[in-house]
Amino acid sequence: MRTALTALTEELKRLKTTGVSTVSVSAESLAALRKVVAARAAKSLGAAVGYPVLVEDFKREVPTKATAAAGAPAREFAPTAVAVNPPVAAARPAPSSTPSAASAPAAAAAATTPSKVKPAPTPLLPSPPVVNLPAGDKATRWAWLRDQVLNHPVCLANVRPGKKVVFGVGSLDAKILFVGDAPGPEEEVQGEPFFGPAGQLLTKMILAMGLKREDVYIVNLMAWRPQTPTAAGMEQVANRDLTAEEMAFNLPFLRAQIEVVNPDLIVVLGATAARGLLGAGSFKTLLDVRGQWNQFLGKPLIVSYHPSYLLRQEASGATAARKAKRATWEDLLKVMERAGLTISAKQHAYFLDK
Repeated sequence: MRTALTALTEELKRLKTTGVSTVSVSAESLAALRKVVAARAAKSLGAAVGYPVLVEDFKREVPTKATAAAGAPAREFAPTAVAVNPPVAAARPAPSSTPSAASAPAAAAAATTPSKVKPAPTPLLPSPPVVNLPAGDKATRWAWLRDQVLNHPVCLANVRPGKKVVFGVGSLDAKILFVGDAPGPEEEVQGEPFFGPAGQLLTKMILAMGLKREDVYIVNLMAWRPQTPTAAGMEQVANRDLTAEEMAFNLPFLRAQIEVVNPDLIVVLGATAARGLLGAGSFKTLLDVRGQWNQFLGKPLIVSYHPSYLLRQEASGATAARKAKRATWEDLLKVMERAGLTISAKQHAYFLDK
């Protein structure tokens, strides 16, 4: 497979030097390529990142009570301000499909590892919605909120035909709530956050903490996958950064889910989601806030690496990958301590240099 991709890439590079800027690729060919790549990635995912070892070791190890680590004083960040206006009844039209300016080599590479492109100018979204949760128990309020989001005209206008709006999943009594940035290709098909390769890794991380996916609550800041220019009849390949307007519009839906679940603490995965919750100007790089306790809606909040970042580090070599894994695991140890979960001595030592 790798040999074939290399040959294809070289041929396309040659065509580019002769002045050819675009090459037609059938939907069937692209779908077949993505299917093979996804199957290979899913097969090697657990072994590459190492979390299956964590899970099995956790099951074998008799846990001991963790000693709470003394952390830095928490800092309070004001949530991103959003306008409080009545919801707009009519949604803006969905962006029209236009041929992609990306070359075929770029599309082939994106099929292997979806790339991020800078946001293109998009029509203005309506003012962020006001979410007034009804009275009732958690299940009643959550069901009402889910129905509002899945059927919101703006959300529906921003998903491609055949795709789904994505809403949070998990326990409504969860102590720990995980927040990601936006749905990917697998998530918009399933309608569930963290369902693709990064989601499989997140599930293994949760299991290594001694929990199940059903014990926590998982949600994305965005309810839909941000669109990129894609030729009619073709599947979207690339991902892109979120606009400030998109994050502001979706933030009330996230805040309402946090209000319903009322977790003890929040784990934010990745810089994009962190900027959405803590404010765009609250930090320059993820390293400025990673592993530190902050506040959001009165809840302790910690920022860590996104699982997709850990997957990408595998391509950078064993040393870089192990360093990223250990840093992420240290963040999860802080979460476990704060949540009152037991931690074994073996868990404390995961990914330490031998």
